[in-house]
Amino acid sequence: MSEASRISQKRSRRNKLIIVSIAGIIINIIGAKAVTELSLPIYLDSVGTVLASVLSGYIPGMIVGLFTNLIKGITDIESVYYALINVLIALVSGIFAEKGLLRKWWGYVLLVFSLSFIGGCLGSVLIWLVNELKGGTEGLFRDIIDVIPFDILDKLITVAVLIAVTAFLPKAALEKIRYTGWQQKPLSSADVKKAKEQAHSTRHSGLGLRAKILALLISACFLIGVVALAISTVLYRDYTIEEHKIIAQSVVNLASTVIDPSRINEFIERGREAPGYAAVESRFYHILESSTDIEYIYVYKMTEEGIVVVFDLDTPELKGDAPGTLKPYDESFRELVPDLLEGKEIPPVITNDTYGWLITVYKPMFDRNGNCSCYVAADISMGIIRKQAFIFFAKLFSIFLGFFTVIIVFGMWISEYNIVLPINTMSLSAGAFAYDSESSLEDNVENIKELDIRTGDEIEHMYQAFSKTTEDSLKYASDLKTKTETLSKTQNALIMVLADIVESRDQETGDHVRKTAAYTRIIMEKMRELGYYEEQLTDRFMYDVEHSAPLHDIGKIKVSDTILNKPGKLTDEEYEIMKTHTTAGAEIIEQAIQTVPDSQYLNEAKNLAEFHHEKWNGKGYPHGISGEDIPLSARIMAVADVFDALVSERCYKKAFTFEQAMDIIKKDAGSHFDPKVADAFIQSSDRVREIALHFSEHRPVRKEIGQI
Repeated sequence: MSEASRISQKRSRRNKLIIVSIAGIIINIIGAKAVTELSLPIYLDSVGTVLASVLSGYIPGMIVGLFTNLIKGITDIESVYYALINVLIALVSGIFAEKGLLRKWWGYVLLVFSLSFIGGCLGSVLIWLVNELKGGTEGLFRDIIDVIPFDILDKLITVAVLIAVTAFLPKAALEKIRYTGWQQKPLSSADVKKAKEQAHSTRHSGLGLRAKILALLISACFLIGVVALAISTVLYRDYTIEEHKIIAQSVVNLASTVIDPSRINEFIERGREAPGYAAVESRFYHILESSTDIEYIYVYKMTEEGIVVVFDLDTPELKGDAPGTLKPYDESFRELVPDLLEGKEIPPVITNDTYGWLITVYKPMFDRNGNCSCYVAADISMGIIRKQAFIFFAKLFSIFLGFFTVIIVFGMWISEYNIVLPINTMSLSAGAFAYDSESSLEDNVENIKELDIRTGDEIEHMYQAFSKTTEDSLKYASDLKTKTETLSKTQNALIMVLADIVESRDQETGDHVRKTAAYTRIIMEKMRELGYYEEQLTDRFMYDVEHSAPLHDIGKIKVSDTILNKPGKLTDEEYEIMKTHTTAGAEIIEQAIQTVPDSQYLNEAKNLAEFHHEKWNGKGYPHGISGEDIPLSARIMAVADVFDALVSERCYKKAFTFEQAMDIIKKDAGSHFDPKVADAFIQSSDRVREIALHFSEHRPVRKEIGQI
């Protein structure tokens, strides 16, 4: 695709998004205006949202839902708090359409009830929260029950409009309205599913790219939201506290105007019988009832012995103390007692003592002689402030949640089409890349070219590099395959030549190295079948062990012919020399490893040569190690080596029967041999017998030295 075509396509997609979004917003606002004018008990402010989501995609739908409420919020700020509801309606409607649930009649029914739940239940919860939790939880459930029938009617009308529009518009027009974000050749739903499945199957652990992007978006939004909400709520709470301190101060100032400081002692002594006491108390009640924020109003005289009550108004929750009552100072006021006794101005105090969590404002009253006769005080419950802060938080949280839902979904949508799908598509193409024939290679390269990934960023650059690499691979793959096969055959042939050189010095061993190699393969296949040592028995390990097995006795090249071919039993000294073939073999292979340091193949050959005479119980040689400290390859070779020695005839012994040899392997399992290896060998007795018979029937006849 040319650059001009790409630019034109992007412009067309952008214009489609703008047109669909504007049309959906207009439909929503017209619907909302109509029901308001007609005083209908429904909303019809999400018709455009559902149409945009189902016909064009949930991205246009969410834009319509969000901006509908923002525009309505210009004249009605409460509408902004419910943007989340319209956004969720858009998301659910889009998912229904994307998953193909609207191809059947029951899908539309399910959509009606799903949208009714969002609009009725979640909407009622939001209304309850932003309206100061009126009516408690009982009021909330009552509101939900009252609203649900009307919300179902609202969504029935919405879905009916959707069905009518879908039936009216031709299929070609519906296809043009559909908004997608493909930055490559569009994939079929089957290919998308296959790409996702392959990406999942090749991920052994951890999160996939889509999950990581989602986690990053959610984490970022969550952190931003928590910080913003916390800061906003704290600032609002602090502002509200200061505002209520001013209210309390105003009430105290007002209350102080109705009391004569010179009569405080009289009011204390005579109480309500004192002239004018009832009138002052009545005015205090009037002040208390005129403010919904004030919890208590009272007048106290401060003394060394404690607080003396002058006025203490009754409230529905608490009866006031009688005039003249002496009370101790609350613990939170202990530090302020000296200042109170001196009649100093006390700043507003927040306490949580006998009478609850309160903001308390004190004002000293002075008699004609300038002495502090009492303090007029007012309390405001911090519970009111906490409730107001919670309502503020709920409103703010609703707004943030609406925006963050849009941001997260839009971010995932962008990453899906610009990162995840292009990478998964390339991964799928790479996974399907076959080297079995030249025509397959050509088809794969052509398929990769047809992807036409055009994200305009590093992903596109990676795709271009990937395309070039696959084309280069086409040129070299055939030659590389041929060379690799030749190398592998050469390597195996050289190993067999080396093994034959060693074997030719031992007049009795026959095809020992070939048989033991075959036995190791049988043992490893059976162990894998039985689930033994699954982590170690990889294809590579099994290949290395089988093909390096012929080198297990290479150290015998350093043992003299006299000892190697001695017809009788070896002396102790000769046996010690014979045992050195293990360490000698390891040294020979170690020299080869120095030349090819990264060869796992040679590492296993070294293990076989050095440790194949070690025993499970630690009584073997050359090191006397035991159990799983012995390399697995050597434990396998130990069984194969001993079995072949048992069933083979030597100048110093006759061959054991197959059954006798098997009994010895079984008896020595757990002492000489790894019990799991021995078990796998015994359970493969039929295949072992086939190998033994094959080599006995095709064994070449060796000439005696004197006959050459």
